[in-house]
Amino acid sequence: MKRILIIEDDQMLSSGLRFDLEADGYVVNTAYTIKQALESIEHKEYDLIVIDVNLPDGNGFFLCSKIKERKDIPIIFLTACDMESDQIKGFDLGADDYITKPFSMPLFRKRVSVVLKRNENANIKNLYSDGYLIINFDTLEAIKDSETISLTATEYKLLKLFISNAGIVLTRQIFLERLWDNDGNFVDEHTLTVNINRLRSKIESPNHKYIKTIYGMGYQWAGEKL
Repeated sequence: MKRILIIEDDQMLSSGLRFDLEADGYVVNTAYTIKQALESIEHKEYDLIVIDVNLPDGNGFFLCSKIKERKDIPIIFLTACDMESDQIKGFDLGADDYITKPFSMPLFRKRVSVVLKRNENANIKNLYSDGYLIINFDTLEAIKDSETISLTATEYKLLKLFISNAGIVLTRQIFLERLWDNDGNFVDEHTLTVNINRLRSKIESPNHKYIKTIYGMGYQWAGEKL
């Protein structure tokens, strides 16, 4: 269930937003000041934050920047100001939407739904799953045939490059340009070969082959694309 934080000092509007969003099945918390908002974010995880630009102890732009320093959470601004410069400032700070007051509640609810769906789809792109092999690039977890396997940071980088370019032949030069070890040292050809062979041994089985060697050219991911 998605959790939303509303930061709005107009208590009547805040209550109305909360009521309608809870009717849509969301868990909703409210805050009326920047201080309350930061305390709430410190103790709870949120999928979306709605921020009024004008708050009693500061402005929403400042709050947005503080939130983005801590966590990458989708943000929608609410404001009575429709100046284009303010809207641009909001988007420059990383806001996902900017809604000017007054607004219709059905439109607000739809825009909340769109932002949440967009963020959900973005997160899914970092999860690879074909039923046999599951790779979560956000949490750095890997599962093969229902059992957890241990991969190194370099192996995750190799996998991300492979899976994002499924079906495309990647030359050894591409790997050498884009990969480096945990200490920031560039990988040489011998190390690249060792890493790819080790990765194969960890993720493949006789009935599940993922990495094809294209002799004289490089390698190709034979599984699904991320």
